[in-house]
Amino acid sequence: MITRRSLLQMAAGAAGAGALSPSSSAQTSRKRVLALIGDRYHNADYIRVALDRVLDGLNVTVDYTIDYGQLSRNVLGNYQIFLCLRDGMIWPGGYLGPDAYSYQQGLENRGDSPEPKSQNWLKEEQALALKDFVTAGNGFYSLHNNSHVSLSSKTYRDVMGGAYIGHPTLRPFKVRVANASHPITQGVHDFMVNDEQHYVEYDKDRKDILLEAENIDGLTFQNLGAKSIAGWAYDYGRGRVVFTSVGHTIHALWNPEYVKIQKRAVQWLLKEI
Repeated sequence: MITRRSLLQMAAGAAGAGALSPSSSAQTSRKRVLALIGDRYHNADYIRVALDRVLDGLNVTVDYTIDYGQLSRNVLGNYQIFLCLRDGMIWPGGYLGPDAYSYQQGLENRGDSPEPKSQNWLKEEQALALKDFVTAGNGFYSLHNNSHVSLSSKTYRDVMGGAYIGHPTLRPFKVRVANASHPITQGVHDFMVNDEQHYVEYDKDRKDILLEAENIDGLTFQNLGAKSIAGWAYDYGRGRVVFTSVGHTIHALWNPEYVKIQKRAVQWLLKEI
């Protein structure tokens, strides 16, 4: 006899088994995206809500995970795009609050509690798996603070195209289209966001830069000025790579012009445009 409890148990088992499994036969025509999201400073909930809206209407099925161990050769074999919006840090010893900036440490750490220390999660075999995945003809969409992972591995950095330097606190800045002829940016207008303006080192050909950010009030960061590179796209082996730096807040991810860019980035990675 099938009871209500047994039905619930079967449903739960099926849901768990299907979290990162190949799509059903009804979805075989849809391309698959593995999205590794969320870290100490970026809640996975807002990222998933944002990307669900951004990717709506595209011919893709997205599997979200917060498990960085899913970046592996075996798992990537089920996908056509790897998307990542998370940094390179884990905190095995824990931490007392969501932030670790110097002006807040007095609020987080009391008494003689040890300072929280981070570790890198990326292993070299994971970086090599990503390199082979893209070289074979697949896509890699690196978003926002994912440039921080490049500090963990020369291999990862070579695929991603650059590495994180730092960022000021949330403040308004303008994102300008630097290459209006690229399929990702054609017809896209410059736009304003209130977000973290990430400063990154870029290692590839400057002709592949798509976006630049500028604090139009002239506010600078360290000795790097008011401008920063905010996006690029290039071929890597038989595959493709895109990086866009906006993404600390949901309202920035949902800026209409940026939504266009994100949608087209996925289409370009899939070689549909």
